[in-house]
Amino acid sequence: MFNFLRPSGPAGARVERLDAREAVAKTAAGEIVLIDVRDGNELRASGKAKGALHVPLMSLKMKCDPASPECLPELKAAQAAGKPIAVYCASGARSQGAGQMLLQMGYGPVYNIGGLYDWHAAGGALVPA
Repeated sequence: MFNFLRPSGPAGARVERLDAREAVAKTAAGEIVLIDVRDGNELRASGKAKGALHVPLMSLKMKCDPASPECLPELKAAQAAGKPIAVYCASGARSQGAGQMLLQMGYGPVYNIGGLYDWHAAGGALVPA
């Protein structure tokens, strides 16, 4: 009855929180793939994290599912290599849901770094949209 409360994806897999300072360092080192799941208006208003792919939450299934012909090549390569994925939005709520979807698509590990503010406060650079 309450299956929607159970984490989905590989057995025991869950979206963990990743400290923004660690995310900044791992992104700079090429150790993780960073995804911004905010919508285009938010991106234009504030820019995005340097090194982040922009995949709006509404497009996540189409742009990230390896079975989709629209899947981004960077994500296909990340999944094949088992490279970790980190996601962020404005506050961390949408990125948590996006992380769950990515787990369902077979990505892992998947981390939520919270919001763009967390990234910037941890010394992460912003670039214009």
